[in-house]
Amino acid sequence: MAPSDLLPVALRAARAGARVLLDAGLPRPGGAADVKSAGDYVTAWDRRSESAILEVLAREAPGIAVLAEERGGTRAGTMWAVDPLDGTTNYTRGFPSVGVSVGLLDGGRPVLGVVIAPFFDKEFAAGRGHGATLNGERLPLLRDLEASQAVVATGFPFRDKTLLPRYLSVMEGSLARFEDLRRAGAAALDLAWTAAGTFDGFFELGLNTWDVAAGAALVLEVGGRVTDWWGGDTWAETGNIMAASPGVHEALLELARKSPQR
Repeated sequence: MAPSDLLPVALRAARAGARVLLDAGLPRPGGAADVKSAGDYVTAWDRRSESAILEVLAREAPGIAVLAEERGGTRAGTMWAVDPLDGTTNYTRGFPSVGVSVGLLDGGRPVLGVVIAPFFDKEFAAGRGHGATLNGERLPLLRDLEASQAVVATGFPFRDKTLLPRYLSVMEGSLARFEDLRRAGAAALDLAWTAAGTFDGFFELGLNTWDVAAGAALVLEVGGRVTDWWGGDTWAETGNIMAASPGVHEALLELARKSPQR
């Protein structure tokens, strides 16, 4: 089976993970969680969601490498990138901005992606060359509006505070250049909302491959641009990502060029 034919498998896998989270429900703030690093948590439900996803992938797409947030895995030319619960901090606090993300990369480029927001009843899906959908309805191409009218999503580099000078320069420029910013705490969902036109762009530093693979597939399929902060194609490895409609993307790159390089 060709990689581009695996979207139904990705959908079934992501739905299996989302079902685990829905069955558990949103916890009360302060629910049990293990600390992986400062501000970075994992719960039993991350692990159970990931197990459900990986079971589907192993059964229906055997032989394809998997890189998953909790179990790790192997990087390969063709590989699944799995985030079973994006926005774990939100989840532990009962904030419903939480996503399940299953993407497929081939040669470093996204072939397909599924992002499910279980507590918002939203299912985003895309396959390269076949467009993107939200709850089964095709998403239109992105509007290319003026930067001054754009609402752009972002995420703070909380894992690596040494990135703050570079990040804050772009954040400050964005507040001046765009209409407003949003920080909802789940990168996969921020990319999905960008593909849907809810946000007009997204930028962040230091993410992981599983955070961005599926969401990037969505943005590309509606005519958006996805690059690293240099305008290159290393975003899947570095996690330094800018994704937006073309005009907003160019504005973001201009801001990045003026920022400190570390």
